[in-house]
Amino acid sequence: MSRYTSMNSQDMDSSQDITRAISIDGDIPSRSYYASHIHVDSATNARYSESADSIRAYTLELGDQYINDITSSNDITRPMSNHTEDSIPRPIVPSPAYNKQSALSRLLKRNPGSHEDQPLIKRHLSSTDYLSTVSTNTTSPSIDIDSEEWSESINNLLYSNRRTDKHRPPSNILHKMRSPSAWIHCFTQPIHYIPAVILGLLLNLLDAISYGMITFPLNNPIFAAFGPEGISMFFVSCIISQIVYSAGGSVFDGGNGSMMIEVVPFLHIMTEKIVSVVGEDNPEVAISSTMVAFALSSIMTGLAFFLLGALKLGSLIGFFPRHILVGTIGGVGWFLVATGIEVSGRLDESLSYTLPMFKKIFLDGHIFSLWSSSLGVALLLRFIQHRLSSPMVVPIFFMVLPFVFYAIVFICRLDVHAVRDAGWIFPLVESNIPFWHFYTYYNFTKVNWSAVAETIPAMLALTFFGVLHVPINVPALGVSTNQDNVNVNRELVGHGISNVVSGLFGSVQNYLVYTNSLLFIRSGGDSRVAGFMLAGATAILWMVGPWIVGYIPVMVVGSLIFHLGLDLLKEALIDTYKAVHYLEYITICVIIACMATIGFVEGIFVGIIMACIFFVVQNARNSEAIRTTYTGQYMRSTIRRLYRQERFLREVGGQIQVVKLQGYLFFGTIVQVERAIRNMLDDNVWEKHPIRFLILDFQLVQGVDFSAAEAFVRIRRLLKVKQVYMILCNFTKGSDAEKSLVNAGVWVDNYAHEEGDIKCFERLNDALEWCENKLLTSCFQKRSRSLYVMPDAQPRKSISETSRLLEVGSPRREMVTNALHHLINDTRAPAVHSNATQPTLILTQVFGEISQENIPVEFFHRLSRYFERRTTKAGHTVYREGDPCSFLLILEQGLLKGMMTLNKEEVTIETILPGTVVGELGIFTTSQVRTRSLVAEQDSVYWALTKTSFEKMCKDDPAMANKFILLSLYFSNERLDTMTRYAFHLH
Repeated sequence: MSRYTSMNSQDMDSSQDITRAISIDGDIPSRSYYASHIHVDSATNARYSESADSIRAYTLELGDQYINDITSSNDITRPMSNHTEDSIPRPIVPSPAYNKQSALSRLLKRNPGSHEDQPLIKRHLSSTDYLSTVSTNTTSPSIDIDSEEWSESINNLLYSNRRTDKHRPPSNILHKMRSPSAWIHCFTQPIHYIPAVILGLLLNLLDAISYGMITFPLNNPIFAAFGPEGISMFFVSCIISQIVYSAGGSVFDGGNGSMMIEVVPFLHIMTEKIVSVVGEDNPEVAISSTMVAFALSSIMTGLAFFLLGALKLGSLIGFFPRHILVGTIGGVGWFLVATGIEVSGRLDESLSYTLPMFKKIFLDGHIFSLWSSSLGVALLLRFIQHRLSSPMVVPIFFMVLPFVFYAIVFICRLDVHAVRDAGWIFPLVESNIPFWHFYTYYNFTKVNWSAVAETIPAMLALTFFGVLHVPINVPALGVSTNQDNVNVNRELVGHGISNVVSGLFGSVQNYLVYTNSLLFIRSGGDSRVAGFMLAGATAILWMVGPWIVGYIPVMVVGSLIFHLGLDLLKEALIDTYKAVHYLEYITICVIIACMATIGFVEGIFVGIIMACIFFVVQNARNSEAIRTTYTGQYMRSTIRRLYRQERFLREVGGQIQVVKLQGYLFFGTIVQVERAIRNMLDDNVWEKHPIRFLILDFQLVQGVDFSAAEAFVRIRRLLKVKQVYMILCNFTKGSDAEKSLVNAGVWVDNYAHEEGDIKCFERLNDALEWCENKLLTSCFQKRSRSLYVMPDAQPRKSISETSRLLEVGSPRREMVTNALHHLINDTRAPAVHSNATQPTLILTQVFGEISQENIPVEFFHRLSRYFERRTTKAGHTVYREGDPCSFLLILEQGLLKGMMTLNKEEVTIETILPGTVVGELGIFTTSQVRTRSLVAEQDSVYWALTKTSFEKMCKDDPAMANKFILLSLYFSNERLDTMTRYAFHLH
């Protein structure tokens, strides 16, 4: 019961979180959602779900509890005790009577008389006793809260959308349509959306005053009076996007569409390009060409959106570096600040970074008072926002600001016309200008198409920058509204339709605004009906006409532009400080500087180039091309060899050096590999750790570029000077890495020639086995065959090659010589009579040198009585995986291989040479079946000890049986150690 209590208390917290999310008083991030989620609190270092110590402690507690449970269940005199609140409960198994019913169906099952018509989430939120939803039915079966069914039910409970009538069967809908209350509901429900619509309309008005007013460069004489046209175009774009999204173009029922503020700088670039081509003396041509260019850019943006969504390529946008987008947002912020100075100061030219311009804006008292007052109001708003976190602060502030301005004018008894002439109020608009007046400028006979073509680069940059917002705003809005069925591709299609239609109607780009949508939804506008109502209200506001512009104080527009610009600069420069890598922060700053001084398109290209350069630098510095390195003393092949061979390889295995590579090897990371290999060949290191074989493992390598492939050519030359074999392994046949090395000349067609200095193997185990065979050959070729057993499976090497290996490099020769002397001097093998027969001979060879004490031959002679000789042909199976463990064997001659089924494919696990023991654990332990198959690769002879014979040995001579067990377990220990090391470094 304690776990249910704990779980339900968490659910109560979750329900409270949902309630707070529905409230409108939550913090609303700025238009760019990126900045509000990128900041990381540097004061906290917790980045993992749980620490290793806490997990380890819980594991130990589970182990102790399990032991106590076993003890208590075995002790019949000990009474069963109930679990306390701090104890670990046992797994709860559902009752057999409910096995056919899932936990989710039981959780969602409705009882007679309950709130049938209410969605489950509403019943839980409105319930006064939250625990009652789980624990009221005392007769219901226990539910395993660790099961997937329980997790699924909780996820559906907490994160499902409100289930409205649209999710009910059609028969229920038709039944309700016959009810008069349903028709009354259709007329009364929109009344509840009016507050949200008013808020959305206010936000659209504020955006129109700020964004729409500066759609055209007002400091250009040709477009000086185009503020009202820009507002009208803003409303058209806003209405079209709102209709498309509300009609099903977006999954969000209350999604708000609006013009992209970030495209304004590109629109100004297009305008200035057209004016520079046609000249300022052709205003009609410049205006018509600009209007057509704006419309074409909207259509181009819409087509890009639509194609990305229709082709399911929305995920590609996520590969674009986010810090470049943040830098571009900062550039837009600086553009808005500069535009705020131009609009507020009533400048008749663009802001430039020249001494005359600085004198004009700072030393001219009138101009300085105009723009500085707007900036002061914007700073005042930011101070108020710092004190009050409500999202309604900005709308209320700009609604009150005009009244405060006119109140000051009337209190000071100033003439409104004089104030307007002084630049504090926008000029009056002709009263007879209709709201659709901007359509009169579409005169296709006067369009200069060559000038429009000059704006294509700016259109492409605008399109490229515009499509980056959807993968940010859409998922962010889904998280904030608990919408778990968001499809970015669907949203891209909806954005494409809205932008194409907007372009066809002669308007500008639009997109789903995160902030406006979240405010609208949280204030009760979570309905497509509310979206259509907002579109209608915006259309009415558009039809009122542009005459209202003549009464708007310049301070209102200027301060709003300053506020937006400062907000975007804060997101780009302050919110990202210490939250991104310092190289990414430098890129952000450079993009902003380039956009402010050179241009927006140039700034984006500079940012992309810097991102590519810094990506290479960061990967070269932080990516480890070498996963690990180890020697043949630590890493051995899975070949079962004689004890004497194993001992020799332990001493000389340091001459095998394995380097496990990883990642993509390119010109930035291959330097690490080359430096590490040069260090291995350094004279000081060589004297202590000489190597004869360098194995390069490519299992985790994703690819090799041309620079890295050429580096391997240099590495091969370095190794050849030291007469070190260069061995490559784990290549996928026909892979790009293999092709790159072949094309670079790392090896030629005869690379597999026996005398070559470079070798290539399919697996690491094959490479290790080949190197071990080379070392064994170089050692034992000088000794008489009577002193050791050379397996028939090992190929005989030429004397010339082994002699070369022995004579090159003094440290290597000294290591082999010392190992050979140790092997001869420390031998403990008992003397075998010349008339000794099998299996006494093979038993003496296998076990004679393992024990620290001298074992007499008589021991092996008595032991041989329990073994029986068996033979098998090549290709025959000695035993299969899953067969009963009925005997162990000692291979006398031939070759066996251990096979195991992995992923429905039989793979070779190990190779067994003569003089080794196989299957001993199945006889000594309680194992019932074989864990792998044993197949004869050659005609083989082996000696078997059956389980019956072993039991007879234990009964007849227990001391001998114990001695035999200890000797045999040596091979088990060696094999386990080898397999563990191999498996640990396999991936």
